[in-house]
Amino acid sequence: MDLLGVHHVSALSAHIGRSDHFYTHVLGMRRVIKTVNQDDPGMYHLFYGDGVGSPGSDMTVVDLRGAVQEKRGNNSISLTTFRVNSEAALDYWATRLDAQGIAHHGLATRDGRRVLDFDDPEGTQLSLVDDSGVEEARPWEDSPVPAGIQIRGLGYTVITVPVLEPTDHFLTEALGLRHDHAYPLAATPHVQAHVYTMADGGPHAEVHVVVRDDLPRARYGAGGVHHVALRVPAGQPIADWVQRLNSLGYRNSGVVDRHYFASVYVREPNGVLFELATDDPGFAVDGPLDGERLSLPPFLEPRRAEIEGRLRPLPTR
Repeated sequence: MDLLGVHHVSALSAHIGRSDHFYTHVLGMRRVIKTVNQDDPGMYHLFYGDGVGSPGSDMTVVDLRGAVQEKRGNNSISLTTFRVNSEAALDYWATRLDAQGIAHHGLATRDGRRVLDFDDPEGTQLSLVDDSGVEEARPWEDSPVPAGIQIRGLGYTVITVPVLEPTDHFLTEALGLRHDHAYPLAATPHVQAHVYTMADGGPHAEVHVVVRDDLPRARYGAGGVHHVALRVPAGQPIADWVQRLNSLGYRNSGVVDRHYFASVYVREPNGVLFELATDDPGFAVDGPLDGERLSLPPFLEPRRAEIEGRLRPLPTR
C-alpha cells in the first residue's frame, strides 16, 4: 500500500464570495465543482483545480460564514503550496500579485526550491513552488492566467507540531511515508522542518513537519486549513486503509463516501487531521465538469430546492 501524493487541501473562509474571486480571478484556477458541505449542506464547499480537475490539483474552500480568524500556532496545517513550472513563472506571479494588490514576501529559496509566499484574503498561508516542470500540465483554457504560467497542482503541505516523535511514527508506520531529510527554516534557523515523501517523491508528494515547542496551540477559524487529503491510487480499496489504521490503533472515521471519492479521516497524535482519498471516480462522475451548477451527491438531491434556498448566490463566470 502506497500513497501517491497530496489529493486536496480544505481551507476555511468567512467570506466565500471573496475567496471564490481570489482563487478563480487572481490565481486563475478553475472552479471545478460547486457543491456543499455534506455534513452541513447549508454551507458551500467549493473545489478549485486545473483544467480537468485532476487528483492532486484541488484546493477546496468551505464556507464558514461569520467565523472568527484562525489564531496561528501549533498542531495545525501551517502552509499550503502550489506548483508552477519555472522560476520565470514565479517572476510572473510576483508581478501579478503586485498588480492584484496581494502582498507577498518576494522570491526566496526553501529546501533547495525557489518559492513565493503570500496569504489569500482570508489569511490562509500559501506559497508557489518551482517544480521544474516535472508533472504534466492540464491548463484551464478560460483562465485569466496564460496556460504556460498557470498553477499546475498542489505541492507539499507543511504541518506544525510541538514534538516530532508521535507524528513521525504516524507518518511512517501508519501511512507508509519515508523520512527523507530535514532543513532549517530561514527565519528561525534553529527550527527544523522534516520532509516525508510518498511514491517517487517530488514537491507534489511530500509532507513537511515543522517542530515548534514554543508556540501556543492554533485556534480553529477562517484562514485556517481544516485537513489535508493524500491520494489513494485508483483501484485500491479504501477499506484496506481503514483496516491498517485499526490494526495500529489509530481511531478513524471508517469509510466515508464523498461521491467524487471515498475516504477515511484520521488525526495524527498531535491533532492534525489527515484524509486518505481515492483518485476514483473523480469529478466527472456526474458528467462534464460544471462549476456553475450546484452539484449534489445522490443522498442530498431530494433536498435540492431547500439547499439552494439557503445558499447565497455566487458570482457567475
